[in-house]
Amino acid sequence: MARESFDKEIELLRMLVLTGGSYSRKESADRLGISVHTLDKALRRLKEVAAGSTFITSVELEETDDSAALTGARCSRPALTAGLPQLLQHRRHAGRDPLLLFLFRAKSLKESETIRLAILLEALQHGPITASELLEACSAAMPEEASLPDEKTIRSDLAYLETAGIVARSGQRPFRFRLRNELWSQLEPEELQRLELFVHVMAGTRVPSVQGFLLQDSLRRSLGETECLSARTGFAYHYDCRILDEAYLYPLLSAIEDGIQVTFDYLTPKSDSRYAARGTNPLHARHSPARKVTLLPLKTIYDHQYGRWYVLGFNRALGLATWRMEGISGLERGLPAEPDLVERKQIQLQEKTRTSWLVDLGQPVHVSVRFFRPQGIRYDFVRERVLLQGQWGTVSDEGAQSFRFDIEVNGTREIRPWLRSFGSSCEVLAPEELRREMIEEWKEISEFYEPV
Repeated sequence: MARESFDKEIELLRMLVLTGGSYSRKESADRLGISVHTLDKALRRLKEVAAGSTFITSVELEETDDSAALTGARCSRPALTAGLPQLLQHRRHAGRDPLLLFLFRAKSLKESETIRLAILLEALQHGPITASELLEACSAAMPEEASLPDEKTIRSDLAYLETAGIVARSGQRPFRFRLRNELWSQLEPEELQRLELFVHVMAGTRVPSVQGFLLQDSLRRSLGETECLSARTGFAYHYDCRILDEAYLYPLLSAIEDGIQVTFDYLTPKSDSRYAARGTNPLHARHSPARKVTLLPLKTIYDHQYGRWYVLGFNRALGLATWRMEGISGLERGLPAEPDLVERKQIQLQEKTRTSWLVDLGQPVHVSVRFFRPQGIRYDFVRERVLLQGQWGTVSDEGAQSFRFDIEVNGTREIRPWLRSFGSSCEVLAPEELRREMIEEWKEISEFYEPV
C-alpha cells in the first residue's frame, strides 16, 4: 500500500492512542528513541495531514487547541500536546472512523509523486491516452520549481496506479491507459449510498480494514458528506492499533504468497523503546535497542480479543517462531526461499499449530475445566459461550449443576485469560500447575478490592 516507510509516525500515534498524550515531549522523545526536534517535526507533519484529510472535518479541527498546541511546538505544558490526543479521543468517543487511517494515505507517496499522479489522473479524465501523451501533459502542467519527469518515471507511476486498480491498459502497443471509474459511472446515487454504508460496517467490524476505509473515503468524495448514510451509524469499540499494524500486514502477505524472506528490526513488548531510530551521522551513532531478524513468513493471525496481529514464520536461529507486528519496523523484502523449504515449513507449522489456542508453539497439554451453570436462569449462557468459543474442545454434562470441558492446547498461557473471564463459574481441574497458578492469580486480584 505505502511506497514510503512511516515507522516513526506509526509508533508516535500508537503511543498517543495508548497514553492519551500523558507523556511530556522529552519523555515521548526518549520513549521513541529520537530527539525532541525530530518529535516536533513528526507532530507538525501529522497536523498538516490531519488538516488535509477527508476523515477529519474542519469543525473537529476547530474544537481542538490552536495549531501550536496541535503540533506540540512551543508547548509550555508538561503534557505532550492537547490537540492531537484530544482529536484522537474525541473521534473515538463519537464513534467516528479511525483518525489513524489518514497516515496511510499521507505517507504512501512522496510530495513530488502526489503532484505527478494528480496531473496524470486529471489527463486520464478526458479518455484513454498513451504514456508518451501523458508525459507531455505532465511536463506542461508541472510547477516551475518542480523537476520534469522522464518517460521511465511516468511508466513507473502508471505501473503503481495499475497495481492499485486505478487505471487499466487496453489495446496493442503503444498501450493506451484509461481510468477504472466504472464503480462511480454505472451505479445510481442510491446504490452508491447503500454501498458506502455496507463498506462502513464491514471495515468497522472485519479485518483487515484499511482498504475498506480507503474505499469508503473515495465513496464519500463522490457522494458528499451530507449524502452518506454512515453518518448515522457508529461503533462502540475501535481497535486503533490493529489498523497501524496493517502497514506490515500487506507486505508480509505478499512475501508469504511469493515465498520471499523478510528482514526487520524487532522490539519486544517489554522493551523500553518503541522505535528503532536509524542514525545518519556516524559521529553520533548509538546502539539500536532493536534486534535484526531474518524471517521466512508463513502465516498471519489476528487476535480479536486484544486487537493484535501476529506473524508466524521460520527463523534459522529459533526455528518456527511467533512475532507481534507492533514490534516490527523497517520491514524489507529479502531473498527468495527454496520452494521445498517453504512447503516443508508450511507443513510443520500446520502440525505445530494444530492444538494452538492462538499462536502458542509450545508442547501440547491436556486442560480439564468444570463450568457451573447459572442458577435460577432458564438460559444456560455459560454453556452456550463455551460451545461458541471453546474451539475443538469437548463438552460433557455432569448433571444439573455443572458440565466439564476438555481440550488439548499448546501450553496454558493463551487459554488462561479466557478461563479467567468466566470468574466463579469456572474451576480448573487439570493440570495441577495451572490450577495452582489460577488460585494464586485470584488471591492477588482480591487484594486490590475491598469486600462489599
